[in-house]
Amino acid sequence: MPVLALPELRSALAPDARLIGLDLGEKTIGVALSDRLLTIATPYETLRRGKFTADAQTLAAIAAKEGAGGFVIGLPLNMDGSEGPSAQSARAFARNLAGRMECPIVLVDERLSTVAVTRALLEADTSRRRRAQVVDKMAAAYILQGALDRLR
Repeated sequence: MPVLALPELRSALAPDARLIGLDLGEKTIGVALSDRLLTIATPYETLRRGKFTADAQTLAAIAAKEGAGGFVIGLPLNMDGSEGPSAQSARAFARNLAGRMECPIVLVDERLSTVAVTRALLEADTSRRRRAQVVDKMAAAYILQGALDRLR
């Protein structure tokens, strides 16, 4: 299935399917999961990145286990809206994942998601160690929640 635009996502999803949100980093992948009503995103886990095939298999296993029918992947655009190497890497990941999955995949602008999550964690007086453990999956939830809000 090709990578879709966000407005096309709802019609491409199976009924009662959840969405998985991904925050792609160089070393980790933050994973979040929506509820079945597509209203709330929850941090799920942080995966250590490996080879693409292994990462795709892990994501497929999570999707099967949790009843997910689509992916929302953060697209790290530059502040001026242009695409740098990270955005190109996210597009390549989405294309490759779409070639292996039979579910819809969308890319959404994720500018400042990690900054917003880090700021919230600092305001909550979270330790540096704990922030490092949760920031990626929290950023994935932030990205997914933004997409869910725009879908409504």
